[in-house]
Amino acid sequence: MTGSENHHLLDIHNLDVSFEQHKGIAHALRGIDLCLKSAEIHALVGESGSGKTVTSMCVMGLLSTPPCRVNGGEIIFQGRNLLRLSENDRRKVRGKEIGMIFQEPGKYLNPAYKIGEQITETLILHFNMTRKSAVAQALEFLNLVGLGKNKRVLNSYPHELSGGMKQRAMIAMSVACHPALLIADEPTTALDVTLQLQILKLIQNLKDKFSMGVLFISHDLGVVKEIAERTSVIYAGKIVESATRQQLFENPIHPYTKLLLLSIPDAAKRGTRLRAIPGTVPDAENIPGGCSFHPRCPLVEEGCRREIPPTIDYGDGHKAACFLIGKKWIDS
Repeated sequence: MTGSENHHLLDIHNLDVSFEQHKGIAHALRGIDLCLKSAEIHALVGESGSGKTVTSMCVMGLLSTPPCRVNGGEIIFQGRNLLRLSENDRRKVRGKEIGMIFQEPGKYLNPAYKIGEQITETLILHFNMTRKSAVAQALEFLNLVGLGKNKRVLNSYPHELSGGMKQRAMIAMSVACHPALLIADEPTTALDVTLQLQILKLIQNLKDKFSMGVLFISHDLGVVKEIAERTSVIYAGKIVESATRQQLFENPIHPYTKLLLLSIPDAAKRGTRLRAIPGTVPDAENIPGGCSFHPRCPLVEEGCRREIPPTIDYGDGHKAACFLIGKKWIDS
């Protein structure tokens, strides 16, 4: 893939998604906006239930309708609105132009097929390769992700591999078609610290090698700090803050972002008690009125309960949606 690093690869505009449930309508995404540049790693971070995975699955076109319903918005990828493509055209994009690393590779690697068969099938489907050429290409990618160029892994079934090897095999499968966009959904969650760092470094190296844009999904700002150039913080289906790495970690301005940062272990502050965020993310079918974070916010005022705060650019692309920006913080 070619293109300037400043080119907008993915633009999500006002995306609104809900699910029909027996209890009622679950409003999973409530008008989110997110912009990702080519050759950039953009993290989408928030607690479980905030809407991170729904966003990624919507971009991939993997949400079933019904129960899912896209109520409005656009997903512009390389100039095309993915939401207007036919299912056949979405299949052509999926895997070839957009790759995805899933949170638990053991659930998404087919247990009945060898790793090599799963990678070569993708190459044959999208590039009409001969099987011999596809096997050679699969070996190249397994070597690229650190699994070696011999045929042992190629001829292994998923259950014969360790967790770290499964994740590397899934990464090889995800990038084998040289996608322009790679979605990494919590790719390090089930791994130990050493493997986490290795996988993060691998994703960075692959991003640089292929000039891919990467949408990195995580609940862990500590991991995000290691890899993301820009981060969007999502809460109850809305983006509450979006900033560069330096802006977010040196000058967070939304109370939710500040509390997330205060919950990260910091070696420089050893002995300091970590702050837990009170309460939980609201259910998507029962989101509070006004600012959805107000029941958990330590700075809440009466207006927060009544009105939804607009998103404002506070300079250099640092955006946030909060009425209380600049108010004295509880720990300052």
